[in-house]
Amino acid sequence: MIKFIKVVFTAAVLVPFISITDGHAAETKAANEPKVVRIATVAYNVNGKTRYLGSTELVTETGLDAELAKRGVKVEWVPAAHAMVGPIVNEAFANKTIDFAAYGDLPPIILNGSKPRVQLVAPWGRSGNSYLVVPANSTAKTIADLKGKRIALHRGRPWEIAFANLVQKNGFKLTDFKIVNVNPQVGSAALASGSVDAFYSLSDAYNLVDKGVGKIIWSTKTAPPDWKLMGGLWARNDFVQQYPELTQAIVTSFIKANHWAAQDANKETYLKNYASLVQPESVVRRDYEDDVVSWRDRWSPLYDQALVDHYKRATSYARESGLIRKDIDINQLLNSAFVDKALKELNLETFWAPSRIAAKQ
Repeated sequence: MIKFIKVVFTAAVLVPFISITDGHAAETKAANEPKVVRIATVAYNVNGKTRYLGSTELVTETGLDAELAKRGVKVEWVPAAHAMVGPIVNEAFANKTIDFAAYGDLPPIILNGSKPRVQLVAPWGRSGNSYLVVPANSTAKTIADLKGKRIALHRGRPWEIAFANLVQKNGFKLTDFKIVNVNPQVGSAALASGSVDAFYSLSDAYNLVDKGVGKIIWSTKTAPPDWKLMGGLWARNDFVQQYPELTQAIVTSFIKANHWAAQDANKETYLKNYASLVQPESVVRRDYEDDVVSWRDRWSPLYDQALVDHYKRATSYARESGLIRKDIDINQLLNSAFVDKALKELNLETFWAPSRIAAKQ
């Protein structure tokens, strides 16, 4: 009988790996595993076909479905619209209708704000830049020039952390600006119409530049690596505790996908076939160009100092800004055990170098 397993990104609780060497014990263990694993991820409708964000689609090509099929488990992908990823995934985790989820950093922190629910079991790397855009005719050159001005920013989304870093580094507070809380689509339109003085978002900033209605005055390309948008595969704590071997199989497939994408020989294929699903290829390429982080390290799944510092800052910011009411134990949020074992099994322990936090200031 085919079994299905639910897969969803959740907060991390450190658990020991269970090694089963007895064949009968392994069969018994598999028999007790769920029949379906549900994994939530950002999805798009491209020419009538559902496509998933970035490297998530690669996982099916690196053996996840086949590996779980051996255990009698089936993967069910749960699509989440880009405009409302955080709320959709958080609600699904809270209701236990998903087991894993691939999404950014701030939403799962908010989810864990009341109690530990999910953990990061496989980081996707430092793959996301964010941009501060002003109207094409604006005289603003820095964040300081926007004090007291209207800035479109979708609160609670991963890129809010980078914006907060920029604001704090320059000696300001969010209250020094008139934050207009709208999603990226509305924010982009607001900038184009002159309804706001600036817009903070992702690579869609280049679309505004191409249309001649906006110009980029700052981005995380020259910021420290820990300012990048970070996230990855999050798993429900109770799922990880109950099914550590199944969690390991899923994480290992994600690490295989990271490894494939990180190789220079596969860069062009990734850019053309996976990264350019929604944005024009020219936009995608510019988002990856002239970055302080190398192509290989953009896919690093390591729980290195850059990642730890990023989540320390993110959890502190969430608490200070009122997004959560309690402090979060970083040790419950980040679980490196599964990645460590996957890297060892795949002989990739030295493929990625730990990130040193250094960049142009």
